[in-house]
Amino acid sequence: MFALTPFERKSYDLFNAFHDFEKDFFGEDSRINTCRTDIRDEGNSFVLEAELPGFEKSDIKLDINGDSLILSAEHNTENSEKDDNGKYIRRERTYGSYRRSFDISGIDADNIGAEYKNGVLYVELPKKAASDPETKRLEIK
Repeated sequence: MFALTPFERKSYDLFNAFHDFEKDFFGEDSRINTCRTDIRDEGNSFVLEAELPGFEKSDIKLDINGDSLILSAEHNTENSEKDDNGKYIRRERTYGSYRRSFDISGIDADNIGAEYKNGVLYVELPKKAASDPETKRLEIK
């Protein structure tokens, strides 16, 4: 609610203290990383583009569960620098994971194709062929 008012809050409260700490520690633009995904309609298929920078192809999994396509990616990195005595000067560990689910009820799941290049996952989702609804004549007893 306070973000909607054009006035700055003058009191130094716990919220401002945390916000200032976050701004100083993480930098001004500290947004949570997400798996940014675009989906284009190419006529006979959809193309899903998911940005996964820093992941290797082996870190990424695509699973089909019923009418859902599940994209998951996970990786761990560990960097360490030691001095001449073998003691750490700096040691950093990072962990990243994403998990997204997409409805593929109108997709030909047997012909889905995927390619990963330059940090972007491309998934080709061919549409099911349109078919006329089946008609039946019922017997009257």
